[in-house]
Amino acid sequence: MRLAANTLKKSLSERWVVPTFLCPSLAEGIRFAGSAKHVSRSGPSRLQASGVQGRCLHTQPLGRAVNIQPIDHSKLSFLPWTCPGCGAYTQTLNPDNAGFYSTSRKTVKAFVAAQSAATERKRAEEAVGLAKVDDDTGTGILESLRLPDTPGLENWTASLPDERTPDSAVRAFGDMPASPVCDRCHALLHHHKGTSIIHPTIQSIQDIIADSPYKYNHVYHVLDAADFPLSLIPQLQEHLSLMPQRSHNRRAKTSKFYHGQKSEMSFIITRSDLLAPTKEQVDSLMPYLLHVLRDALGPRGEDVRLGNVRCVSSQRGWWTTQLKDAIWERGGGGWMVGKVNVGKSSLFETVFPKGRSQVDFRALRQETNQGRSESGQGAVAAKLGPFHTEGFDQQGLPVSKSPLLESTESLNEDSLLPPAPVETDYPVMPIVSSLPGTTASPIRLPFGGGRGELIDLPGLDRGNLEAYVSEEHKLDLVMQSRIKPKQYVVKHGQSILIGGLIRITPTTPDIVLLACPFVPLDSHVTNTDKAIAIQTQSAASGIPTIAAPGAGAKVASAGVFELKWDVTKQRAGPLTASSAVGLKPQVLPFTVFSTDILVEGCGWVELAVQLRKRDYRGPDVVTHFPSVEVFSPEGKHIGARRPMNAWVLGAQRKQGAGASKARPRRSMKGVKKNMKKIARSSATALTE
Repeated sequence: MRLAANTLKKSLSERWVVPTFLCPSLAEGIRFAGSAKHVSRSGPSRLQASGVQGRCLHTQPLGRAVNIQPIDHSKLSFLPWTCPGCGAYTQTLNPDNAGFYSTSRKTVKAFVAAQSAATERKRAEEAVGLAKVDDDTGTGILESLRLPDTPGLENWTASLPDERTPDSAVRAFGDMPASPVCDRCHALLHHHKGTSIIHPTIQSIQDIIADSPYKYNHVYHVLDAADFPLSLIPQLQEHLSLMPQRSHNRRAKTSKFYHGQKSEMSFIITRSDLLAPTKEQVDSLMPYLLHVLRDALGPRGEDVRLGNVRCVSSQRGWWTTQLKDAIWERGGGGWMVGKVNVGKSSLFETVFPKGRSQVDFRALRQETNQGRSESGQGAVAAKLGPFHTEGFDQQGLPVSKSPLLESTESLNEDSLLPPAPVETDYPVMPIVSSLPGTTASPIRLPFGGGRGELIDLPGLDRGNLEAYVSEEHKLDLVMQSRIKPKQYVVKHGQSILIGGLIRITPTTPDIVLLACPFVPLDSHVTNTDKAIAIQTQSAASGIPTIAAPGAGAKVASAGVFELKWDVTKQRAGPLTASSAVGLKPQVLPFTVFSTDILVEGCGWVELAVQLRKRDYRGPDVVTHFPSVEVFSPEGKHIGARRPMNAWVLGAQRKQGAGASKARPRRSMKGVKKNMKKIARSSATALTE
């Protein structure tokens, strides 16, 4: 119980730098006495990382006194090593930090009671219990599992069917309480409030991956489609000593070992449902996404292969099955690396290979009834594959999958990784929240009976744009679903405001700018002088804004961006459509230029302007491009990319003249009148 105190004492004595994101109490000035008794299990001690980057939605004073909550230490050992929701180490020191468990919660009480009862009733003779198994009802196992009356364990006498997976077999004996989450995760899930963690540095991520127990590792660099490619971590392969991106040279190496480990990387563009309404449209954007990624990689981007790029959607399930199969086949250590709020935890929950460890309980019962328990273990181990080497408990479950037993892996004080949790087919997944920095520490989830692990790492810093947003609008910065924007017309002398926080002003005179904001914020077009007053908060206005008080004083220019990409073919409508006039853009007297202005972690604004060729072209050369200037807090959080033409992609397209091959319907105009006329003429002929 004095692990945290010993760790800090050891780190201070040997001058090791403890990562603040793993031990947030260091940032609050907590001093541990040598005889401290109220110390919980905490993080590792060795850290070679230096430098701390922090961001909190609710600021906390440093060096304040910590309110230590009383707790029954006899029950503390039954809590999990780490919180399954955020990965923080279990602690009972500070209720405001991640990993704090309050024993007054019902879920915590039920879990502690179940673990306590299971520990007290450990079976000393497994062979005796297995020999008494009945073929139909499994009464021998039920007798050995009979526990005292404890809260949450009322249904431990249910029968076991013939074939069950390990997880469903546990449910057959009753609703075994799942590992509870800490108080911070509980508040995030049910009350949507919480405090962001101190974000790790890239050096801390490198040290964590260096402690991998696997020889083969694969890093999944998760990118957000909302502001792609602003969430790209520059030179990640060099920082993490990964296999370099393979070049176009056919003799380029396909694998390389660093310090006895082989580590590779894949780019995962998640939340692709924000780009287009259908999967087919997103698939058609893959060449465009590869072009943008090459531009973001810099000069070397044109010389490398990009066969390791996937575009998935956790919400819609687009291409997640293929990624899940790849994780299962690859095995080893899988690491989710990326910046905060890019969708790592949501993707983790979707692609984790759940329920793939099949155990034939009918064959196991037959073996045990014949008195061949050893051969029964070998039969099930063979079904689990060559990676499984563990024994089985009295339920026929592997030891690593039994929820009644705690992980036997001891906590290594010199490792940055937490102990591996108990392996189950359907474990508790990391929580998904819009709060930046939800994951506080690495979350390890093994699969396949030792086949591999999938580890969710804390997100790197993504900027502090939400620091300039009022408290009630912080969650509005995150794009939750695809935006159906309105196209705004910005004339000379006007500017467009995005949420009252971002301002886009044309710098080229006498142009008409078309702006399509794909952001979850309100937009407004107004006079430039009025827009400046609203953004800098120097004048009152009825225009809604999300800026926090005092944010106007931090506004600065983020740069001048040129609209230099030609999108005449996509924007000219029927003039260039193959189903209509079908003209080539070169013969038109005008050109449509466009670009996408990116807002970090929020979305993008598609800009387009039409110019006559004689206004910007000289003799066979472009003299200048139209441009805009963007203003944002501190002049940051803004980027630009080649246009995706999302306005054209998501618009309602009209069918061409030759699209319908069916015979057109006969016009019914005047048919009734003609029928009456024919009837009158027939009646007149009969009377004559």
